[in-house]
Amino acid sequence: MKYIAGDKPHNCVLCEALQAGDDAARYILYRGKKAVLMLNLYPYINGHLMVVPYEHVGDLVELDDDTLADMMLLTKMGVQALREAMNYPHGFNVGMNLGRVAGAGIQDHVHIHIVPRWEGDTNFMPVLADVRIIPESLDDTYQKLLAALRKVEKEHSTCP
Repeated sequence: MKYIAGDKPHNCVLCEALQAGDDAARYILYRGKKAVLMLNLYPYINGHLMVVPYEHVGDLVELDDDTLADMMLLTKMGVQALREAMNYPHGFNVGMNLGRVAGAGIQDHVHIHIVPRWEGDTNFMPVLADVRIIPESLDDTYQKLLAALRKVEKEHSTCP
């Protein structure tokens, strides 16, 4: 909520991450042809990923079909990597927040969220103290997911 309710930077934080030249520092896990798979810097839960197109557009309908296809492939790879790295989550929330009223924290650069879920993964902390408990550092999660993505990428490269 701090990011959503707070003052926004003038530049697009996603474009800055894509162009920074240091994927590890920006938690970019995988670069596809038209989009990237990256960790969310403000996760709802450990392993919260985003699929972000290289093109800076604010609406799904502005993306070309090749970009949409690449984004879905990266979404699939993200789910597979999370299963491998995080001991098979019980489920996933996968989706987009299009527009401020739909919950988009970054309205001008469309992206897909991939959120792993486990039974009982919610607790009282957000309700009582506006605090989320993330038991693992982004650096540790990043390293686990990189290793898992290497396996997933091999599977995809052997497809006809």
